[in-house]
Amino acid sequence: MAARLGALAASGLYRRRQHRQSLPPAAPGNMSNALANAVCQRCQARFAPAERIVNSSGELFHEHCFVCAQCFRPFPEGLFYEFEGRKYCEHDFQMLFAPCCGSCGEFIVGRVIKAMNSNWHPGCFRCELCDVELADLGFVKNAGRHLCRPCHNREKAKGLGRYICQRCHLVIDEQPLMFQNDAYHPDHFSCTHCGKELTAEARERKGELYCLPCHDKMGVPICGACRRPIEGRVVNALGKQWHVEHFVCAKCEKPFLGHRHYEKKGLAYCETHYNQLFGDVCYNCGRVIEGDVVSALNKAWCVNCFSCSTCNSRLTLKNKFVEFDMKPVCKRCYEKFPLELKKRLKKLVELAARRAQPKSAGLHPA
Repeated sequence: MAARLGALAASGLYRRRQHRQSLPPAAPGNMSNALANAVCQRCQARFAPAERIVNSSGELFHEHCFVCAQCFRPFPEGLFYEFEGRKYCEHDFQMLFAPCCGSCGEFIVGRVIKAMNSNWHPGCFRCELCDVELADLGFVKNAGRHLCRPCHNREKAKGLGRYICQRCHLVIDEQPLMFQNDAYHPDHFSCTHCGKELTAEARERKGELYCLPCHDKMGVPICGACRRPIEGRVVNALGKQWHVEHFVCAKCEKPFLGHRHYEKKGLAYCETHYNQLFGDVCYNCGRVIEGDVVSALNKAWCVNCFSCSTCNSRLTLKNKFVEFDMKPVCKRCYEKFPLELKKRLKKLVELAARRAQPKSAGLHPA
């Protein structure tokens, strides 16, 4: 029975419908006149005057007669398949007529691919090596496998211990010409655009080979890392162009993938490693300062760490503070210090200021 469904969709032998319309009850007199000669399409019996009637594409049914021709049950949600004048629910239609796919095992309703003594969904009939769809490409039987022609040629060449040309996908009988670990017939190693014989400077784009002048005329950017053409998204940075996956941190080599990067001496770094290598370290917490840096007392501080060492109130460079034990002290806490301590601190400040002044050159008599 499955063979009858080989070209079922194209032949128009069946129709998939979802149509169920009931005629509303009407006055007995009007209904009697309208349905005087109408009969049920299935049982050929007439309709009662006030009876609900199913109208399916002009065909009238009793409600209890509008059922699957196989299981005699109502159609779920009004969905049915019509084949050779009979209506079936989806389950019975598949069980009776639809073949099973040799890959997924599901019923096939629509286009059927018959190959390798099996039936297939078009999307399930694929090359067993590269997984490309074969429905519209054709296939070659190879050791019980259905393969696309390129894969078949590669398997054939492998069995013969020979190379396969990347241009024509046929076995190379003579000495092959190698380029980037791919083999070519000598007469096929030529520019796709101008036909000139290629050299080691050949460029590849979308599986085709080009000489350097023709490739440059196409305006294809070259990756600054791998020196290969960039056919998709391009990253512009450091005065060069990069594949997205090749634009990486110079330290951890992880791709930035659109995240912010930091430049230093012609190299790009992620934020973490830029701070570790070139950033300031907070005197208080000992961590690399990732945000703003407060420079005070000849030291670097995080904004949140620059506070009074006595009361922990946050300070800024606009606040007045005094250095005590190499840490800042706010003016309020400084006023609470003992008088002798304040005098000593004042002398230390004056001494440091005198030392900071440049020494004047002394004049000596001749």
